Amino acid sequence: MKIVTINTDKTQNIFEELNKNFGGKVTYDLDEYTLEVDNNFATGSIVGASFNDNISYVQFDMTFFDDARMDILNLKSSPIYFAYCSQGNLSHSFGSKGEERKLKTFQTAIVTSKEKMDNVLFFDKNKKTKFTLIIVGTQVDPQKQLHSLNQKVKETFFDDNLPQDFFYIGSYNLKIAEKIEQLNSVTQTGIVRNLLKEGVLRIILAMEIQQHTDDLNALEKDANCLTLREMEEIKELSEFIKANPEEPFTIKSLSKKSGLSPNKLQEGFKMIHNRTVNDYITHMRVLKAEILIRTSDLNISEIVYCIGFTSRSYFSKIFKQKFNCSPKEYKFNLNPLAITA
Repeated sequence: MKIVTINTDKTQNIFEELNKNFGGKVTYDLDEYTLEVDNNFATGSIVGASFNDNISYVQFDMTFFDDARMDILNLKSSPIYFAYCSQGNLSHSFGSKGEERKLKTFQTAIVTSKEKMDNVLFFDKNKKTKFTLIIVGTQVDPQKQLHSLNQKVKETFFDDNLPQDFFYIGSYNLKIAEKIEQLNSVTQTGIVRNLLKEGVLRIILAMEIQQHTDDLNALEKDANCLTLREMEEIKELSEFIKANPEEPFTIKSLSKKSGLSPNKLQEGFKMIHNRTVNDYITHMRVLKAEILIRTSDLNISEIVYCIGFTSRSYFSKIFKQKFNCSPKEYKFNLNPLAITA
């Protein structure tokens, strides 16, 4: 087993240790580090950055060809770690001999420990693992304590304000996975990239804290929860609809394709997208129509029928609800000479 020891005080230190142990190449862009690895031990990438309020993150998209263990040291303070697994799974323990607890796909873990107690992560070999670790430092400037985000997070999890061994695993949540995909889709560079990523990261942090609150407040936590397999089916269906919104989908055909009952389909889409299945299909068709209006030479009528609508008036109504103008007005605002419908 490969054992890596890292100190989370500084993002630079993390990547120096990772690079020393995994090899590969480190690149740097305004407080964001990227390690690309492709060798006999592992393949993939690790990305990390630091932001205001002593918040940082490290994101793994890795496949290890041998079992790997990562010891995260708390030398000066005990940060609170918010971990989300987007693919695969990994295990955590307090210290190398502590009880191992598994974090599965689409689950959040919130972890912290007593000072000088290591948090240990275990990765399985030959399995692609994608997970995001948000690190919130608990050291607070006394002059900023009243309004500090770090202080508020600390108070949320510790009544006496003193770090202690704490481990929470949340119920499955695909909304966080979608927000992490948004974090990864930022293509800008420099200060713009930094600001955009910080904004999305704070939303993810809020969602993970809200997940903890919702789970605690649920009277019957598992009564309406989907299983991991059901969550994966819903995610796959969502991506399929997004890629092919013009298809003549029905609840029956989607139920057959996924192996889920109509009730499970509706439950999953409402939980993940806050929409019914049909509303999600309609939403994706309107988004596809907007892209075609911007990028194709098709007139409005042609677009209506090629994305699966049968009524131009109905399409115009829902398009206006989303974009605050009719499709014709939208196209005119893009190019006054392009109106042919």
